Amino acid sequence: MIRDEVETIVINGWTIRQRSPVTGKPNSVIVMLHGWTGDENAMWIFTSRMPENTRIISPRGLWHTKYGGFGWHKPISNRWPGIEDFSPAINALQELLRHDTVLGSDFDQINFVGFSQGAALAFSYSLMRPEQVNTIVSLSGFLPEGSEKFVLGQPLLGKAIFLAHGTMDELVPIEKARQTVQFLQAAGASVTYCEDDVGHKLSASCFRGMESFLSNRLSRPRSS
Repeated sequence: MIRDEVETIVINGWTIRQRSPVTGKPNSVIVMLHGWTGDENAMWIFTSRMPENTRIISPRGLWHTKYGGFGWHKPISNRWPGIEDFSPAINALQELLRHDTVLGSDFDQINFVGFSQGAALAFSYSLMRPEQVNTIVSLSGFLPEGSEKFVLGQPLLGKAIFLAHGTMDELVPIEKARQTVQFLQAAGASVTYCEDDVGHKLSASCFRGMESFLSNRLSRPRSS
């Protein structure tokens, strides 16, 4: 066993916090996407429950928000963001994950863990670039407006998705989460859904569910 290494790097305008694998060469890459007003450190609490053989990359959002921190699309008002609002971030993120400096890993099949707006970006990326995505974890997230046009053809067929949401979420209503489950299933995904009586955060039981989901899918060596 080798000691895991955590570092923050700046590359091509991105600020990224990352963790090298604890055990040998990584079999998988996890990309963590923070919520609105977050940054590259906001989701690091989750890494203690992620498989040791993964490389973890947590980029900072590309746009400053008026409340501080960063977000994943340009400012909009009076509506939920649409999938096209995330297109600039999707294109930039795709380019980042091709870059050699991020760091000797295989990005053919990305595993996203997104919180709130970060989960919306993960869904948008997966619907527009499904061939590049393996699994998705959505924490207090939502589907952007306009996602329904991607259902035909089942772009998420074979994708495994874990979705956790609080019944008392004051920012993203629980009805949106339940509708998201139905949409993802219609798009072909296999969905594991965890609902608990909390607000806009991850409950302890859903935290354990996320850990089990990732361990079952990412701890085993990938076949060639």
